[in-house]
Amino acid sequence: MDMNQYLEVFIEESKEHLQNVNDQLMRFEKNTDDLGYVNEIFRSAHTLKGMSATMGFDDLAQLTHKMENVLDAVRNHQTDAHTEVLDALFESVDALEIMVQSISEGGDGQLDVKLLVQKLQRIVAEEPAAEHAASSIEYDEFVQTLLSQTAGQGFNTFEITVQLERTCLLKAARAYMVFDVLEQAGDVIKSAPTVQDIEQEKFESSFIVILVTSESQEKLKASIMEVSEVESVKISALPIKKETEMQELVSQEAAAIQEVTVSAPSKSPVEEKRQLSNNKTIRVNIDRLDSLMNLFEELVIDRGRLEQISKELNNSELDETVERMSRISGNLQTIILNMRMVPVETVFNRFPRMMRQLSKDLGKQIELQIVGADTELDRTVIDEIGDPLVHLLRNAVDHGIEMPQARLKNGKNEKGTIRLKAYHSGNHVFIDLEDDGAGINREKVLQKALDRGIIDGETAETLTDKQVYELIFASGFSTAEQISDVSGRGVGLDVVKNTIESLGGSVTIDSNEGYGSRFSIQLPLTLSIISALLVQMSEERYALPLSSIIETAIVQPKEVMHVHGQKVIDFRGAIIPLIDLKELFTVPNSVQRDHYSVVIVKKGEKTAGLIVDSFIGQQEIVLKSLGHYLPGVFAISGATILGDGQVALIIDCNALIK
Repeated sequence: MDMNQYLEVFIEESKEHLQNVNDQLMRFEKNTDDLGYVNEIFRSAHTLKGMSATMGFDDLAQLTHKMENVLDAVRNHQTDAHTEVLDALFESVDALEIMVQSISEGGDGQLDVKLLVQKLQRIVAEEPAAEHAASSIEYDEFVQTLLSQTAGQGFNTFEITVQLERTCLLKAARAYMVFDVLEQAGDVIKSAPTVQDIEQEKFESSFIVILVTSESQEKLKASIMEVSEVESVKISALPIKKETEMQELVSQEAAAIQEVTVSAPSKSPVEEKRQLSNNKTIRVNIDRLDSLMNLFEELVIDRGRLEQISKELNNSELDETVERMSRISGNLQTIILNMRMVPVETVFNRFPRMMRQLSKDLGKQIELQIVGADTELDRTVIDEIGDPLVHLLRNAVDHGIEMPQARLKNGKNEKGTIRLKAYHSGNHVFIDLEDDGAGINREKVLQKALDRGIIDGETAETLTDKQVYELIFASGFSTAEQISDVSGRGVGLDVVKNTIESLGGSVTIDSNEGYGSRFSIQLPLTLSIISALLVQMSEERYALPLSSIIETAIVQPKEVMHVHGQKVIDFRGAIIPLIDLKELFTVPNSVQRDHYSVVIVKKGEKTAGLIVDSFIGQQEIVLKSLGHYLPGVFAISGATILGDGQVALIIDCNALIK
């Protein structure tokens, strides 16, 4: 039996417990009178310790054990929850996260934690114990899960108590010989005391071992008794919970790599309560969901082909069958996309801890408010949005929120507030980041932009406030007077904008000097399958994402005006530029136009009209990358395969609007 098969579960559950410890510590810091938080932290730390010891990650187990001692002292009123205690616990969580990350990347999870262990020991005035008795062994949920799964594979699970002779001088050596015998017979799941304590002879004369093996009790006992100075051996079979019981226990304990929950439709309150207890949650590796999505994308392409063939043949039975298949595949598409949806909480939950550290580093008082953390996004978007949000938060802390003295002087609360809000609207998710800080100084931004040559003096005089604010997204732009660890190097906000736009989204800024700023991010719900408008240009077809389109229009040549050599039209009282895609993409001109077919697209507050030959219609398309051979093609975000097998390029509207 290979313990590596449980590694993935260990990593995911460890991350979840560490996140819970982080969250509860943040709450406890704000209300140190509520020991309920400490009990919750202790529970997660205790489970993590047991899991780590079971998997053989001794540094993890040792550090969590010392954390337990401190937490126990706090909840028993043996020490106060002062800053030193909280800092040590937060520092411990940092170390644990590093170790778990090492394990997830294929490392051994080892880290030198001696100084941190000493710090924790000093808090509770703890002296390293000379001896530990092996009185009993604990079976946490993780161990029960392992044992239930091995039982299903036909293995025996025994609790083995080994008593050494009282006169034994080299207890650690004898114990090592016993472990050697056991490891040849099967897998040691757990021991009491821990393996580390046994190696350091921190036990009296007996110890307990949990072994998974295919050997019989009699053969095991005979093998162990052959070791010198072993006085007695007691072996008993462990009662193992059924795997179905353990699945329910695991589903309550931890969210996995990806959770897929299927619930019945709405019921009466009584039925709903009963249904809640009967819901089943299974763990699905995200790679499997990716494979499922790839297969469905191929199905979408074939669906488009069938729909086109059906129109050409005009057969009623075929039409009926294709229509039914389209409806069913549409429902299947909804289910698959929903399975891939992940709450933005998975990104947001790391920010409170980050804000705590930034507040300390900068000497500012900041409260982070999070709203709508249960809002869901496709995991491909979730994977990319974390870093841009980190940049925006650091920018808000450094440039937005003032020092406490300055806030008091301006009649504000000395504690600044940053509000992170996520919500759905149509086929998009919006993430707003607001602060009640100093806002953006228009003149200061303009002067910096002029100094750096980002704009010239003539342009500066024509810019609106919103256009000035957007200058901070320029590459290398920074208003920081000094370079610090937080900001000032001109790297960050340009990356934010580029990343969000590469996801098919947009970011806008609004600010009121002296009162604060708001960054609003708009993102598509998913990136894999999108709704698009197909357009024709000569013999070529292109796709425009519907998320960027306001409407389509037919424009007569007499309605087109020219301003500074640029074609423009009056669109609902606003002058917008026209971009002829034929000219832009050098498409051979074989169609004479007596009117202009225009697609009105937007990017934030800006709009433009894209001239095409004709509109084909709306269609669900699968977004495919152009690959490594065609990187960075201007205004093209990918390609799709149409129903007739032809390839249509997907236009990146954001790249066309400056």
